[in-house]
Order: sequence, then structure tokens, then C-alpha cells
Amino acid sequence: MSQEKIEKNVGLLIVCTLLAVLWGGLVEILPLFFQESTTTATLKDEAGNQLDVKPYDAVALAGREVFIREGCYNCHSQMIRPFRAETERYGHYSVAAESRYDHPFQWGSKRTGPDLARVGGRYSTEWHRTHLRNPRDVVVESNMPAYSWLKDARAKDTVGRNIDAKLAALTLVGVPYTKEDIDGAKAAIGDLTEEDVLIEYLQGLGTLLSNFR
Repeated sequence: MSQEKIEKNVGLLIVCTLLAVLWGGLVEILPLFFQESTTTATLKDEAGNQLDVKPYDAVALAGREVFIREGCYNCHSQMIRPFRAETERYGHYSVAAESRYDHPFQWGSKRTGPDLARVGGRYSTEWHRTHLRNPRDVVVESNMPAYSWLKDARAKDTVGRNIDAKLAALTLVGVPYTKEDIDGAKAAIGDLTEEDVLIEYLQGLGTLLSNFR
């Protein structure tokens, strides 16, 4: 079958294109179901010790909801690509296992601001508070908008209102929350603000995986 014949027949071109996409998808995606790095929730540190990837606790999960709601992912990815320029700046490149319990995951390549995959522990809690309330107080050239209202919004009235149901729903897709985790979710959030829970989420990003292979 000649290329000219395929290009002149719209129906045949569509079928051949679909077959090519399906074959490419199988070749790229199917092997992932059999790789340990994508099918297990453990990684190894430099000494070869197992690191257990744990799901977010209720507070961090509520913070993640704020992160998503406010569109932070539109400017900050949570994926470090395996390029020298990125690993030297941000740390070890991202691997699939560390996002095992993310629904949906926050990978992506849009970076108006820096990648946040390894931001946990790099800055103090007070730095994050200042940055959220007025980014230019700590990063003069930042074009990030201020999120000053987060300090006045109680998480229990917004992202934490149904946090127990959120945890319960995530168990249906394999996140290993216990009954104690679910029952204590609202109490864990307590009277924290949206700013508090968002900072808790950011401070936890990449801390376990800072020295894994």
C-alpha cells in the first residue's frame, strides 16, 4: 500500500493514524504495568534501604486541595525532568512511584514559577507565610499574585468540610487510609486556616525522597 494512496483516502488515513497511535501507546504505556518503580509504593535510598511512600495525612491533603483550587499547578509543576539543568537546580528527577497516591497527580512542564517537587524543607514556615501573603517581600522579581485571604479562611469550612469523605473515596482507588485516619480527619484539621494547611502540604513535598535512587 503506497503512501500516496493512504494520503488521498481520508478514511484510510484516519484508520492508519489511529493504529499508529494505539501501537505507540501500547509500546510506551504497557511496560509500566510490569516495572517495579511504577507498581510498588517503595523506593530505595543511597544505602539501598527501602523508603515507604505514604499517602498525605488529612492536613496535607486539605492543603493539596487549596493548591489545586487556586490553580497553583498552572505555574508550578511537580515534575523534575531527567536533564542536568533541572536536577542541578531542583534535585533528583521525579519518578512514578512517588506520585502513586496522587489523584490527580500534579506533574506537568509549565513553569512560570519554579518546580515544587522537592520544595519541602527548603524554606521555613514563616518564609512560606510571607511568600503567600505578598510574594515580592521575599522574591522581588516574582509575578505571583498574593494569596493573603488564605490566612482568614478556616479550612474546616472549605476544603476540610468533607475531608473524611475525601479520604474514604480515595481508599476506593487504592490509597491505604485506615478507619482511624478517616474518623480523625476533621479533628486533625481543627481550626487551621487554608494558609496553614497549604504550607503543611508544601513543606511535605519531596522530603522523604530527597536522597533516593
